[in-house]
Amino acid sequence: MGKNIVTRISFWFSRLALLPALLLICNTVTAQEKVEMADTMRSNGKIYIVVAVCVTILVGLFIYVMSIDRKIKKMEKEKTDF
Repeated sequence: MGKNIVTRISFWFSRLALLPALLLICNTVTAQEKVEMADTMRSNGKIYIVVAVCVTILVGLFIYVMSIDRKIKKMEKEKTDF
């Protein structure tokens, strides 16, 4: 029963990781009007800071989820050893 739950959780986290990429693709395909704020940030070079912060947050969340997954696997292994 416990392994089934972990399998389901890891399945949904893998699907959830694809969500930002799909949203980005949908946004770029449907974008038709100019956004002044984005143009201003691009011209000032600050858009790279925004992208760096977003990537840092996503990498941090990914590492956090992977560490929790390892801890859960370790606990499951200890439980089955007894």
